[in-house]
Amino acid sequence: MKLPNEAQIPALLQLVRWITNPMTFMEACAKSYGEIFTIKLERNSPPMVVVSNPQALQQILTNDTKQLEAPGDPRLERLLGKHSVITISGAEHQRQRQLLMPPFHGESMRNYSQVIIDVTKQVISQYQIGKSFNIRSATQVITLRVIMQAVFGLHEGTRAEKLQQFLGDLLEKASSRLSVALTYFPALQRDFGPINFWGKQMRRQQEVDELIYEEIRERREQADSSRTDILSLLMAARDEADQPMTDEELRDELMTLLVAGHETTATALAWALYWIHKLPSVRQKLLQELDSLGDDPDPSIIFKLPYLNAVCSETLRIYPVAIFTFPRIVRTPISLGGYELEPGTVVLGSIYLTHQREDIYPEPKQFKPERFLERQFSPYEYLPFGGGAKRCIGLAFAQLEMKLALAKILSSLELELVDNSEVRPKRRGLITGPDRPIQMVVKSQRQVKSSILQTTTA
Repeated sequence: MKLPNEAQIPALLQLVRWITNPMTFMEACAKSYGEIFTIKLERNSPPMVVVSNPQALQQILTNDTKQLEAPGDPRLERLLGKHSVITISGAEHQRQRQLLMPPFHGESMRNYSQVIIDVTKQVISQYQIGKSFNIRSATQVITLRVIMQAVFGLHEGTRAEKLQQFLGDLLEKASSRLSVALTYFPALQRDFGPINFWGKQMRRQQEVDELIYEEIRERREQADSSRTDILSLLMAARDEADQPMTDEELRDELMTLLVAGHETTATALAWALYWIHKLPSVRQKLLQELDSLGDDPDPSIIFKLPYLNAVCSETLRIYPVAIFTFPRIVRTPISLGGYELEPGTVVLGSIYLTHQREDIYPEPKQFKPERFLERQFSPYEYLPFGGGAKRCIGLAFAQLEMKLALAKILSSLELELVDNSEVRPKRRGLITGPDRPIQMVVKSQRQVKSSILQTTTA
């Protein structure tokens, strides 16, 4: 087997660049080796073939159960557990995915709309005119409260407060480059005492787990069929053999939803608010669209707004929160991009590089929402939520939350960037994030103009 063009730098240096700034590393490799190349991060691990060609991505993501398999990610087991939909594969993954699907469709999604709007309103009401704040901290509070209420139905109380605090602390520490680096060095994943980073993370994890198991036990003892939160729906769900989820499976899926359901959306919201306020023309068009709806518009109408959708789509294109698809492993020999790959080869789709292709997105470094008004992109040209068997199960929830939260913030507050200089993406744990704090200041409260409201209702 001849692998695609291999990066000609030592494996250790590749690993360092992968941990510190995978985006610039990927761009450098693409510039030198093209749209399909090979990297090797560890001397004793198999090389990875990185792909950013839409045709090759289509071949990869539509062959999950045939020539390729989408294994679980063992690096995430410590945080999410062995039964998470992200860390399992095959029949077990299919079972868990089917059990998880109902809460993210139909009436359940409509119930979440009011939660998103109410939480956003509560959080932004705390910000005072003339005082600056970190926008990502604000969006993280919003998305964590939303996911807590949507997943657990916990609006207030000691357990809700503790879980928010412990989970926020756990994820903040897990987002450091040190935490990422340690996942590649198992020998250092030990508790060396009170000053040890890994040991502290293990204790934080234990605190979160105890609270989740307490909630599960309480729900089992006090079953309430009228509850519509995700935990209640998952506890009532049954697989094809009429079996419910175990406590361990519930814990792992809840942890997955808590982690994946707020960290990612918080980052996307922060990026969106940065671009909207950095580019006055974008803000003006978006406000014009939002104001045309009048006061207190229906969430379903907000969700369908074309320019709001274009802004959210372009936000997830230019700096996608997820840099890569989940890795695939070749099961039977496959021809990919002119190369014959043998069983055992690891294949990785680069979402970031695909979204930066000039042939698909002219001037890819420019933020241009109009791209998504002028044409439609295939699921292999635009894939912020991945694809195939491991496509993000909560993508509809994430899109709903992003649009409704943005609409509420922009309709309520006149905001301004404190520093208008460029913000670039950097690794933040397993996802991307801004390379510096994005500080914003509230200039004034906004009111929908009565003339617009009258025109709309006339």
